[in-house]
Amino acid sequence: MRKLSMTLLLWAQASADEGMWPLNAVPIEAIRSRHGFAPEARWLERLRLASVRFNSGGSGSFVGPDGLVITNHHVGSDCIEKLGIPGKDYVKDGFYAATRDQELECPDLELNILESLDDVTAQVMAGIKPGMPEAKVNREQKAAMARIEKECTDRTGLRCDVVTLYQGMAFHLYRYRKMTDVRLVFSPEMDIAFFGGDPDNFTYPRFDLDIAFFHVYRDGKPARVEHWLPISEAGPAPGDVVFVAGNPGSTGRLLTMAQIELLRDTVYPFFLRESKATVEMLKAFAARDTESARIATGEIFGLENSIKAVSGFMAGLQDVALMRRKQADELTLRSRVAVDDLLRKELGDPWDPLEKAQKKYAEYYVRYALLERGRGLDSELFGKARTLLRMAAESKVDNDKRLREYRESNLESLKLQLYSAAPIYDAFEEARLGHSLARLQTLLGARDPLVKSILAGRAPAEAAHAYVAGSKLEDPAFRRSLAHPEKSGDAMIKLARLVDAPARKLRKRYEDGVEGVERVEGAKVARALFKMDGTDRYPDATFTLRLAWGPVKGYDDDGRKIAPFTTLEGLYERATGKPPYRLPPRWVERKAAIRPAVKLNFVSTADIHGGNSGSPVVDRVGRFVGIIFDSNIHGLPNRFVYTDERARAVAVHAEAILHSLRQVYGAKELVAEIEKGMK
Repeated sequence: MRKLSMTLLLWAQASADEGMWPLNAVPIEAIRSRHGFAPEARWLERLRLASVRFNSGGSGSFVGPDGLVITNHHVGSDCIEKLGIPGKDYVKDGFYAATRDQELECPDLELNILESLDDVTAQVMAGIKPGMPEAKVNREQKAAMARIEKECTDRTGLRCDVVTLYQGMAFHLYRYRKMTDVRLVFSPEMDIAFFGGDPDNFTYPRFDLDIAFFHVYRDGKPARVEHWLPISEAGPAPGDVVFVAGNPGSTGRLLTMAQIELLRDTVYPFFLRESKATVEMLKAFAARDTESARIATGEIFGLENSIKAVSGFMAGLQDVALMRRKQADELTLRSRVAVDDLLRKELGDPWDPLEKAQKKYAEYYVRYALLERGRGLDSELFGKARTLLRMAAESKVDNDKRLREYRESNLESLKLQLYSAAPIYDAFEEARLGHSLARLQTLLGARDPLVKSILAGRAPAEAAHAYVAGSKLEDPAFRRSLAHPEKSGDAMIKLARLVDAPARKLRKRYEDGVEGVERVEGAKVARALFKMDGTDRYPDATFTLRLAWGPVKGYDDDGRKIAPFTTLEGLYERATGKPPYRLPPRWVERKAAIRPAVKLNFVSTADIHGGNSGSPVVDRVGRFVGIIFDSNIHGLPNRFVYTDERARAVAVHAEAILHSLRQVYGAKELVAEIEKGMK
């Protein structure tokens, strides 16, 4: 992959259309000045309440009054894959329910609507005293967050999350309405949803129909919603400003050089090396037979997507000009703080402890990733076992002292996943666990005491077989029956018990020595930035609802002019009949019914990141004109820096969505419901 040269804006004021802005901090006047349009409070409220977060990772929106939700095929595939059975591969072959009774209920999908959000920084910081050690600050903040969340959930019945912003400088309370009765309505075939496969991933031009539709139910009946986005087939014209409402996952634009270097030199290389090895194992498993391919395809797709994304992040961080500019900007800020007596007295030198913390973290990162983050224990059954074990232990601890994922306000969502009826496949579990145990043995060494305890003299594959065969955790009823998992003789729970104490020790080391430092010292860096350059600044992404915008605009790619739109005609021209450029049979059979000029995909300069997949793209009126499904390769380093020179957000055009539903799929009932929402 070639290196990406760009102008670093990491420490500069937000410029052009930069920013993933919380909906309570949208810079209205900046939008008005640049685009001659200012979204009003009612416009923003409607967009907020029509937007949906897929808690499995991704975004979506209501496009009809009867709880009709649209997202990407690849966002919905977690549910779609779990609905498959031998002989029924809905990811590969697609699905359509013409009537409500044909819809398939997702076993563990949670959707969130953001009801409201408030600044609770004062409450979170109330117990923090000057000079308090960083580890204690971290614990006190988390305890306060847990108390605020529990009080909120108890009082409102909503999902309440306190979100850390600006590296720990601010804390906001997000209140969500949860929806867990979600049913699949429509998904296209994989060959058209991901046309071009991995070779075309993060590229442009693109020719994908990456969509899926779901219905939300409430009390067993279709949910009536007050706010939805009517679809506009006409869509935007070149140069039109469009708005994207979604949940970008995690950016690092406020990170220091030391934090970025840890990612570049330790975290990303480990991820890429291990993920590539895992993909090879998964492909070997998928090659066994048709059923194995059905089971493994989703994992392969997800990992290959992540590999390409992280490779793009690495390309940006290996760009010499970018890193030099970043370093120069950081040194400038540091020197400005150093010569300001009041600021220096208030903040000290936060960069030094941050750098020391990263160096210490690098020393044990691999062990931490293998044990606490589970890279060395890759198994759905192991994940269930660990959750059962820790949930039982944490329930005996005061809520404000628990591991964060086991706090009271999160238990309902946690149990939705824990007791899911989604199928677990023994052969797949053995393959994944055996591979990861072999990597654990290689990376930690065969003589490592924990590795020796886990393997107990067996080869990794033999150990994996014993752990899977000796477990009943694939049965949801059995999982529910375990009131005291710490006493269980289940083989997978025994494995979780072996790993739990050393993994907890590593987690505490990380939370006290790294996370605590990043919260305290990172907040100081953010304060320095605010004091020097003003407060008109958006926080890094946190998988919470953000608004981004920018014009529909092509770009120049090394002298090649890239137009903003692709068409269905271009799709057929690119099709070769062989993967990954193979069209589903119905697309070949119904070619004569297709209008070639229909717009299929388009790009804009909207500032997006992972988690924005499925985000609605709306026009000034608030009409749905498209759905984000990707960025181009130049947009991947936007994790650390925004540029609109060549970076683009890629969306499916609304015209192609409706045209394909009518002309290819004959989904007249679904089209009628969409058209009802357009009136």
